[in-house]
Amino acid sequence: MPNAPAASHALQLLKLLARHPSPMPASAIARDLGLPRSSTYHLLKVLRDEGFVVHLPAARRYGLGVAAFELGSAYSRQEPLRWIAQTVLARLVAATTHNAHLAVLHGGDVLYVIEERAAGRPALVTDVGVRLPAQLTASGLAMLAALPPQQVDALYPSRRSLVRRHDAGPASLTQLRAMLARARRDGHAEEDGFVTPGFASVAAPVLDHSAHPVAAVAITYPTGDGDPSALAVHVRRSAALVSAGINPARTRPRPASTTPAPAATPR
Repeated sequence: MPNAPAASHALQLLKLLARHPSPMPASAIARDLGLPRSSTYHLLKVLRDEGFVVHLPAARRYGLGVAAFELGSAYSRQEPLRWIAQTVLARLVAATTHNAHLAVLHGGDVLYVIEERAAGRPALVTDVGVRLPAQLTASGLAMLAALPPQQVDALYPSRRSLVRRHDAGPASLTQLRAMLARARRDGHAEEDGFVTPGFASVAAPVLDHSAHPVAAVAITYPTGDGDPSALAVHVRRSAALVSAGINPARTRPRPASTTPAPAATPR
């Protein structure tokens, strides 16, 4: 594995910056790691380009970047997120009789991390480990709607950024913005046939303590085999339960078990 030494040096560099209380000059990094300055500058450039290191030109120092923070934050939230969401998704499937899943946002894609399949329902393309363009999925739209507009603009700078399947999905930035505005207003997002013809989905975001979307809870059902409004109530409630579970310091939603959500009856 010819790249293993470079990978090892990159990880050692990140661990060094993590241990240090303040940003470091390149010369000190090279000295502490026992690397030539040329190799150190090359590593710093690669890590800076990927967002793991930030350069402070005025101080001539380097510190950890946003990507390093996101990586550490992902570990701290994904494990509790998984086991909390698993139970909630099982209950969601029991209540709606449709397949449910949990997805996270990764750049302009969604990555499916949990799938809870309902008995007798067909397998879906949204299996664990699958990535899909965020703007085509209800999960992606729900999370994009909870992001700052500037971040959405950075992900979709032009119409060419919008991938479509089956000639479905938002065809312009105007359409995408309208869909996100509706999702923000309703508290959930919907898609019908964007991913798979004949199937629709509804999703709601899971928010962390700063109201940042860390995931989305969704159900997928055959088009016409359910009331989207009733299903959305179940999905929003499930997303709120997961959000409360990963944010114990926040006020939990008032118990709603005494007032059942509308039944997910076929149309």
